[in-house]
Amino acid sequence: MKPWDYGKLRVSGNHRYLCTGERPFFWLGDTAWLIFGKLTDQEAYTYLRNRKEKGYNVIQATLIHEWPQKNIDGAHALKNEDYASPDLEGGYWQRTERIVSMAEELGLYMALLPTWGGNVSSGRLNLENADPYLDFLLERFGQRPNVIWLVGGDVKGDAAPEVFRHIGKRLKEESYGQLVGFHPFGRTSSSLWFHEEPWLDFNMFQSGHRRYDQTTLGAWDDNGKNPDNYGEDNWRYVKRDLARVPQKPTVDGEPSYEQIVQGLHDSSQPYWQSWDTRRYAYWSVFAGAFGHTFGDNAIMQFFNKERETKGAFSVWQDWREALHNIGAMQMAHLKNLMESVDYQNGSAAQHLLAGEEGEKYDRISVFAGEDYIFCYDYSGRPFALDLTEYTGSFDAYWMDPVTGAYSYFGTANGGEQAEYTPVKRLEGHSDWVLALRRKA
Repeated sequence: MKPWDYGKLRVSGNHRYLCTGERPFFWLGDTAWLIFGKLTDQEAYTYLRNRKEKGYNVIQATLIHEWPQKNIDGAHALKNEDYASPDLEGGYWQRTERIVSMAEELGLYMALLPTWGGNVSSGRLNLENADPYLDFLLERFGQRPNVIWLVGGDVKGDAAPEVFRHIGKRLKEESYGQLVGFHPFGRTSSSLWFHEEPWLDFNMFQSGHRRYDQTTLGAWDDNGKNPDNYGEDNWRYVKRDLARVPQKPTVDGEPSYEQIVQGLHDSSQPYWQSWDTRRYAYWSVFAGAFGHTFGDNAIMQFFNKERETKGAFSVWQDWREALHNIGAMQMAHLKNLMESVDYQNGSAAQHLLAGEEGEKYDRISVFAGEDYIFCYDYSGRPFALDLTEYTGSFDAYWMDPVTGAYSYFGTANGGEQAEYTPVKRLEGHSDWVLALRRKA
């Protein structure tokens, strides 16, 4: 069965997660911004099936990203570069619809951005030409069961707030019950501008691609005096978003991509690796995010060495090679872990730590429910838990976020404190998940 066969995708009753009907839905997204412009039909199918079989269920993509927007065959998205006049003759939209249909057949949601945010902040898409374009999008995509809408696109909401509000309002009110979010600028969240808007079903933040020390690089994506700038601590966005009233679910829609240069702009800097992508995923989900979006530098731009001489952000891999990068393979282990328990009635549980939770890379992230306790330890340091609020006994495992394997090592007892020391890996990064599950 496909997810929507259980019911429409909706916000859960506790306003912190998503469901399809009454069935919990854990968002595992991948970033494919340029899929409609860069891929053939067969290439798109290869990518979508690869992600489906890795456990992904949401693909984030932009309908009009570059300017002017064309596809690989040279077909234009718009006539005379005017949003009021989509080009229906050249084949751009026919392929776009075929790709969305491929995703539907595979049981994948498409989180579609009507346009990249820079096309709104520049005034290309504005209040005068937005309605004809929205009429067109709603007619073709507004009743599809596998479409989610994302307003924005790497942009601050105050760049064109009235345009974004108009787009969000129409998509929410005139689509067939589809969810609407907003993809924001780096190190910001949609909650900064649109949290109380009735069309915004969930918040999305972009924790971004910079290290803790890369606060100011003199580049276009500097934030200046930004209250959202938490460095690599993406869990802080979750904590702050979930504290807002009214409560809405939140997700990291763009953390550091696998194999993208740290800070984006300086090719002499190191690249983010698989263990970095794992850290962002576990930190945000264990803080209460309703899922996670992964990204890969070569995939998000579909860099093809046979067609292009140079890509963006120091990309070095062909996307067809990057399909098999290990970080992308490891995201499903987190999804499987969460779906193995009643995670929608669980919550962040830092209070269970008997000692300091740790700063930056030494942070221990804890998520717990009545019958389970999960702890993510990125640095592999020893830590202790205070289980005095629990009764009964738990089976104790180390879950390997690299392989998804569980290694049983004993029992944890409610009413007690216990210390845990992860084993050091013989190779690679020593991050582990402590998984305590109540004995049957």
